Amino acid sequence: DAEAARVREERLKAYADKKSKKPALIAKSSIILDVKPWDDETDMGEMEKQVRTIEMDGLLWGASKLVPVGYGINKLQIMCVIEDDKVSVD
Repeated sequence: DAEAARVREERLKAYADKKSKKPALIAKSSIILDVKPWDDETDMGEMEKQVRTIEMDGLLWGASKLVPVGYGINKLQIMCVIEDDKVSVD
């Protein structure tokens, strides 16, 4: 049984070494933000440019589109991907 215990310990050590070499999983979230203007005179193209100027580590801006709200007013829907440990959305 001493031989079996030694083999088992070797296998457990090899398994632990293999697990430690694996890169850590990075938790990410995909978020869609609705940006609504004050009135119908707001330049939504400029609004999108201003939103995209926000830069931080772990934040990646994605696709965007204008969605009609009513009375000729559009809202900006923009998608972003964040790393949960680096960026908070609170």
